[in-house]
Amino acid sequence: MQSGISTACLYPMLLEKSFSTLIAMGFRTYEVFLNTCSEMQEDYIGRLRKMADDSGSTVKSVHPFTSGYENFLLFSDYKRRFEDGLKFYRRYFRACNLLGADILVLHGRRSDKKSISDEEFFERYLRLFELGGEYGVTVAQENVNLYCSNSSGFIRKMRRTCGERCAFVFDVKQAVRGGTDPFELCAAMGERLCHVHINDNSKTSDCLLPGSGTMDYAGLLGLLKRFGFDGCLMIEVYRKSFDSLDELISAKRVVDNLL
Repeated sequence: MQSGISTACLYPMLLEKSFSTLIAMGFRTYEVFLNTCSEMQEDYIGRLRKMADDSGSTVKSVHPFTSGYENFLLFSDYKRRFEDGLKFYRRYFRACNLLGADILVLHGRRSDKKSISDEEFFERYLRLFELGGEYGVTVAQENVNLYCSNSSGFIRKMRRTCGERCAFVFDVKQAVRGGTDPFELCAAMGERLCHVHINDNSKTSDCLLPGSGTMDYAGLLGLLKRFGFDGCLMIEVYRKSFDSLDELISAKRVVDNLL
């Protein structure tokens, strides 16, 4: 396992600025959160890749800015839009290739706006998963509050249906926010878990930097090791979750000490 950080931690700072800031702070493994179409252009992505290469950094994963639209774009009952959505997501897969990333994070279908069945969702997910595979990229379903993936039962059903053709991202804060037991949700992902968004929480906040709350990290690491997890523990919080950039460095030390 290794530690890393998402550029989303500094949003709404411009992506190239957040990337350079985190590099200067000593982070070397990243999730890049693309925020708009112009940041998917090859010349722009090339600039980010050069920054990574020059600093000895690695981009492990990419988070699409269209995550909030996936229910509409990919998982609605309008099939033509899904076909067009696949074409659009090729742009993310190309961005992953240029950055050297091998994971694309998916939010999927909202639980309050279901217009297709679970079975139809799985069929479409598999097509997206297979399309990503053409680029060497794993499309990984994240557990997200207000989305179907907030349910451990849904995650288990997805594993049974898709078998080895699925992967998952576990996000601590999303489970806590959704009122789901984080350990139960993580266990439902099992050996198909490939990526972790790590953060902390307390009775008064569902999103804190690692080490700032009461999360049972020993229990979480034990569960991850049980499943043979060897991916990244990617620090992902909101900018309002901390005051000083120095707090990010302290959080990195916390995560590094877990490994």
